[in-house]
Amino acid sequence: MASMPFAAGMNRREAIAALSGAALALAGCGRASDKKELTFWGAGREGDIAGELIRGFEQEHPEIRVNVQKMPFTVAHEKLLTAYAGDTLPDLCQLGNTWIPEFAALDALEPLDGYVAASKEVQLDDYFDGILASNRIDETLFGIPWYVDTRLLYYRRDLLRQAGFNEPPQTWDQWSEMLGAIKQLVGPDRYSVLLPVNEFEPLLVLGLQLPAELLREDGRYGNFRSEDFRKALSFYASLFDRGWAPRMTNTQISNVWDEFGRGFFSFYISGPWNIAEFKRRLPPAVQNEWMTATMPGPDGPGLSSAGGSSLVVFKASQAKPEAWLLAEYLSRPSTQQRFYDLTGDMPSRRSSWQMPALVESPYARAFLEQLDRVRSPPKVPEWERIATEMRLAGERVVQRVQTIDEAVVALDRKTDEILAKRRWMLERNTLPGAT
Repeated sequence: MASMPFAAGMNRREAIAALSGAALALAGCGRASDKKELTFWGAGREGDIAGELIRGFEQEHPEIRVNVQKMPFTVAHEKLLTAYAGDTLPDLCQLGNTWIPEFAALDALEPLDGYVAASKEVQLDDYFDGILASNRIDETLFGIPWYVDTRLLYYRRDLLRQAGFNEPPQTWDQWSEMLGAIKQLVGPDRYSVLLPVNEFEPLLVLGLQLPAELLREDGRYGNFRSEDFRKALSFYASLFDRGWAPRMTNTQISNVWDEFGRGFFSFYISGPWNIAEFKRRLPPAVQNEWMTATMPGPDGPGLSSAGGSSLVVFKASQAKPEAWLLAEYLSRPSTQQRFYDLTGDMPSRRSSWQMPALVESPYARAFLEQLDRVRSPPKVPEWERIATEMRLAGERVVQRVQTIDEAVVALDRKTDEILAKRRWMLERNTLPGAT
């Protein structure tokens, strides 16, 4: 056998050393290629942070390499649908829990009940019931809550005190009394509450606080003509009709934090991300004069919407065991605490709320209390389109384009049109999960 020629000027010892190094490099390449590859998609800020969290997972599991891809929230839904059509979905993904019904209907999600039953990491009794319910479709679990979101009140304590009240409202009647007193206090050029008419969440929360479902007959038809939703819409409209809320979109507000700081409004419905924003953006003079409070309800402390993002395994994944290992790692209380430190996202597990940063935060307490009183929006793939129509109906009532009766009839008619395909599939038993 011919011997390998040495490079010019290289002696035998140098050549052996070079060949040994090459052999080691090739061996290293072999070990890298032996790793099981796993793809994780995250969205927004969470997608940016995921890589940092996942480094710890790769250290625990050197046999697994995780490819992290991040998506802007604005294109995440379209990207996921395109990936589904092209059979290029990731193994594990961050998925908004209101999108779970859609991807479950596409039969794209791996059921997780069996994985959870065998898991020592994921304990379902450590999660908030209402949030966990948003991850179930027909009793099948398709997602593990990763972080949670709900809406509640941000309010000016000083203005509330000046109006004669020391505590936030518990009921709609109490809230109305406070809003009226604040309006009398601040005068014609300022308001009691900001409810941007191009946001659907305030009306949704009020609608969820009453017993009637927003859709009827297993999501086949709209139920907005119900007495309960009429009551919610009537209360919502009254906040504008009495001059307590401006008929404005959020684009007409130059800066929510500046306007809240100068007292243009005293109440605002928002989510947990605004804790950090209020701390950062409000002027020093009012930093000790704002607080959070749970939503008031028709007859007592009210429900709010169950939001947030979950971890899902896609059914087409060729690395389901590894994807579940990563889901378990990201679900650990210690990982969730690190996640909170990096993002400010509220953790989905009750045990994670024992971290000092949350225990000591006066603003987080109301969120913890509210998370025990949350309700999922209707779990149908078409919900986001219906929510848009609900918002438009609310805006038409607020702007006095339609009466409440006219608005709910039109909203049910539009909702029934949106749900026509769902009815067709249910009638033929072709919708995944249909019985």
